[in-house]
Amino acid sequence: MIPRYSRPEMTAIWSPETRFRIWFEIEAHATTALAEIGVVPREAAEKVWEKGRDAVFDVARIDEIERVTKHDVIAFLTHLAEIVGPEARFVHQGMTSSDVLDTCLNVQLVRATDLLLADLDGLLAALRRRAFEHKLTPTIGRSHGIHAEPVTFGLKLAQAHAEFARARERLVAARREVATCAISGAVGTFANIDPRVEEYVAEKMGLTPEPVSTQVIPRDRHAMYFATLGVIASSIERLAIEVRHLQRTEVLEAEEYFSEGQKGSSAMPHKRNPVLTENLTGLARMVRAYALPAMENVALWHERDISHSSVERMIGPDATVTLDFALARLTGVIDRLLVYPDNMQRNLDRLGGLVHSQRVLLALTQAGLSREDAYRLVQRNAMPVWRGEGEFLTLLKADPEVSAALSPEAIEACFDLGYHYKHVDTIFRRVFGES
Repeated sequence: MIPRYSRPEMTAIWSPETRFRIWFEIEAHATTALAEIGVVPREAAEKVWEKGRDAVFDVARIDEIERVTKHDVIAFLTHLAEIVGPEARFVHQGMTSSDVLDTCLNVQLVRATDLLLADLDGLLAALRRRAFEHKLTPTIGRSHGIHAEPVTFGLKLAQAHAEFARARERLVAARREVATCAISGAVGTFANIDPRVEEYVAEKMGLTPEPVSTQVIPRDRHAMYFATLGVIASSIERLAIEVRHLQRTEVLEAEEYFSEGQKGSSAMPHKRNPVLTENLTGLARMVRAYALPAMENVALWHERDISHSSVERMIGPDATVTLDFALARLTGVIDRLLVYPDNMQRNLDRLGGLVHSQRVLLALTQAGLSREDAYRLVQRNAMPVWRGEGEFLTLLKADPEVSAALSPEAIEACFDLGYHYKHVDTIFRRVFGES
């Protein structure tokens, strides 16, 4: 985790202090469950909670023990015994390290997901507000980067809202995918621990029991989780690139907010660069990169190996922390985005009316021309305009073949900008449930 791209609430989920606190809760709940079914003394379970509930686990001490044991869970249990006393011998009865590690990882992923869902809610709110603000702000739609037909800036933002609404649904499903608990012992057979212990711990930790855990929770769950984060990152990049293109000098239809005292270049004082959205493009690449090792983690040897462990120690924190930061940054970009309707209109008019070519094409076919002939006539008049040689409407009216099929009024009607926006309300109702 790089502090530059981290936010404290998400980072805290992955701190050693948080991890050891979760480990304690898993072990303590398991000991309580063992006491309830008569496997360990109730007094021992009570003592574990009494001594450990408000304890501050000494990270340096645990690290010191691990340097000898070469085993992180044993190091923690040794330190816990130093805190609890003799009753600690009843902790971890019938359990294996993966019971603690895997359950803890899933608790952390669930907590991280809750923050990411809140991030998405903030982004969706910003997109909705700006979409309605610019619902009927005319702008040019582009295909292949080339002027195509008119749209509205609100429709661009509505599309992004719909995409991130889908992202939210996927993230809810991904949360459910990883919200499982395994307290099943060595090779997952429950030979030395009752399945009721797993059910108890799962309920207390806000998880559900893993149906079959071998000795680890199956990593296809985590592969789907990190793949979902990668797709969300791709959506972030899609919107970031839209802003970057719109901010180009020759376009300048929208622009990142430029604050008082901000500097765009060390060499050129005039520069106002899209640095936030460029940064988001880079962060999206990193989040996507974490999906592949998560997929490679699925294929473990037999009931268990730890080839996935080192991977998850990195991608768990890095993917969630980075995506959390990126979503918050994107929300800020959209919330404060500078929009220039006059420039949008200027760009709309830049091609001398060519953006209405399809309407003319359709009008000619409806007047009786074949599609091939209609296309030929429209393109014949469009190409000079493309080269800067006149206005499209003027050339069409002067073309005898076009005039033979369409009256001047019918040709002019094809240039009505409002025609392109007659279904904006319908699209907004589909996206937002209201117009």
